[in-house]
Amino acid sequence: MTDDRGAREAFLVAKRHELRTPINAIIGYSEMLLEDAEDTEDRERVSDLKKILQAGRSLLRKVNDFLDPELFDSGEVDLSDMEAFGERIHLELRNDTNTVIGYSEMLIDEAERDEEETVSDLSRIRDSASRIVELIGEIVGSAEVMSGAVEFDAASDSASEMDGAAATLQYLDAPGLESADDPGRILVVDDNEMNRDILTRRLQRQGHTVDVASNGRVGLERLHGEQFDLVLLDILMPELDGFQVLERMKADHKLRNVPVIVLSALDNLESIVRCIEMGAEDYVSKPFNAVVLRARVSASLEKKRLRDREQEYLRELAIEREKSESLLLNVLPAPIAERLKRGERTIADQFTEVTILFSDVVGFTAMSSRITPAQLVDRLGDIFQRFDAVAADCGVEKIKTIGDAYFAVAGVPEAKSDHAERVVELALGMRRALQRYNSRADDSLEIRIGINTGPVVAGVIGTTKFAYDLWGDAVNVASRMESTGVPGRIQVSPSTYAKLREKYEFESRGEIEVKGIGMMQTYLLVE
Repeated sequence: MTDDRGAREAFLVAKRHELRTPINAIIGYSEMLLEDAEDTEDRERVSDLKKILQAGRSLLRKVNDFLDPELFDSGEVDLSDMEAFGERIHLELRNDTNTVIGYSEMLIDEAERDEEETVSDLSRIRDSASRIVELIGEIVGSAEVMSGAVEFDAASDSASEMDGAAATLQYLDAPGLESADDPGRILVVDDNEMNRDILTRRLQRQGHTVDVASNGRVGLERLHGEQFDLVLLDILMPELDGFQVLERMKADHKLRNVPVIVLSALDNLESIVRCIEMGAEDYVSKPFNAVVLRARVSASLEKKRLRDREQEYLRELAIEREKSESLLLNVLPAPIAERLKRGERTIADQFTEVTILFSDVVGFTAMSSRITPAQLVDRLGDIFQRFDAVAADCGVEKIKTIGDAYFAVAGVPEAKSDHAERVVELALGMRRALQRYNSRADDSLEIRIGINTGPVVAGVIGTTKFAYDLWGDAVNVASRMESTGVPGRIQVSPSTYAKLREKYEFESRGEIEVKGIGMMQTYLLVE
């Protein structure tokens, strides 16, 4: 007996959903026609449309009341005599249905006579009322199903009924509402043609641009191909239902931020919670209040615009951060920049052995007196860019340039066992780079290079203009190796010679006087 009662309740709930679809179409189209008729001051037509609208609202109220699932669950409605219950539905709904059919047919005759565009909407109202008559007949004539003699399968036999139920849309709009202040592009995904039509026209009156999709699959195709600000999504549809569409949207990084308002006749708490948990922006049960829907649409569009602006700010911030980091890396080695970003205030490291290079472009000072400042900067920039490329290839850290001097080191800020070899390869590469420059610029510049190996202290100085620098006697000696060197040659100190004499060929230059140090044996690299 319990199974029989459950089958009857499921049948009636399905019919309740299916009945509300044509009822809501009657209300929606009559509302729009009434608004237009009031503008023309056609009193007779206004009166007839008001009667249709009143009858439509009466139908909706009665269907909601007599077929309320809560009344079935509580036992307030006696389902033991389903034939009597069906007759009661027939009596309660037929008068209002006849009113709609009668007045709509009279208005159709007048519209056809006057060749008015309202014929199509009035025909939809009449056809919707005729559909209600058919559904009432199905309820009355379904004694076998409602008596429990025939098994009711909500998952298959009533699939079309539930699809129709889920398509219920009462897209009403209060007369006199102004157009949307900031309209958006909205996609309506619903398998009921009249529902799509009513909603499209209502939203367009508010200033929105509206596109439609007849099912979930088509809706996803539209979303992948075009940009939308909001999706109004039905739940029960063929091919892909609303739950599946919502799930796929939220799993797609291109679509997950498009807000979705679910519009469905499935007004149970479980469906509402499921949609919200899956990422829906809002859930509106059908039938709904037009002002409420308008407010929900406006709120969702506003939140979408705020999120878009936030994402734009984040993109701009990321670009600026990237620029800042790029500038920082132009000033500081990457490991040192990372330490500063982590909050280290004092950076000073001791390195027991590194190799340092100083170079000077011979003849550049004299040439600078013969060219303009712009030409000077352009030529020196060209030369140093070539040197920077070689330094990067060799894994050597450029510390800074001073005039036409170039200062670099290997072994800081990260220790390297082959630091001396790297610096010598840098020196050789710089000479080749200058030769290529001379060939292109038709110049005859030469470079003087000095190299030394020893311990240093490396760290960051400054608080507003950071600089990574080296200190120690090894730096001074490297500088002296350059200043006392020979144009076009690479001069190295005894410590560098000791590191590389087995790998490169050197010639002794003998002892030379090194300022601040005294006499020192130096060596010239032989190529």
